[in-house]
Amino acid sequence: LVLKRMSVRKDYRGLGIAKALARTALDFARQRGYRAVVLNTLMLQHEAQALYEHLGFRRHQRYVLPTSYGRLANCTITTYRYDLPGTA
Repeated sequence: LVLKRMSVRKDYRGLGIAKALARTALDFARQRGYRAVVLNTLMLQHEAQALYEHLGFRRHQRYVLPTSYGRLANCTITTYRYDLPGTA
């Protein structure tokens, strides 16, 4: 299972919505027997990174976006992984 483009509008942040969405995705994956949940985030998304780490995601990999712009701007992507208990 890969999370893509999870976001909460700025005026609704801080209400626990993103945490609830992430936990729902983890529960969904767990119930279906997935081994892990993997997601990517840009280097500037500090709030998202803090949320993922708080939920138990671990930094798995970092790389520069493999495009001309990515290399020019040194746009770093961080991959996070949450291994689901009992399935790893």
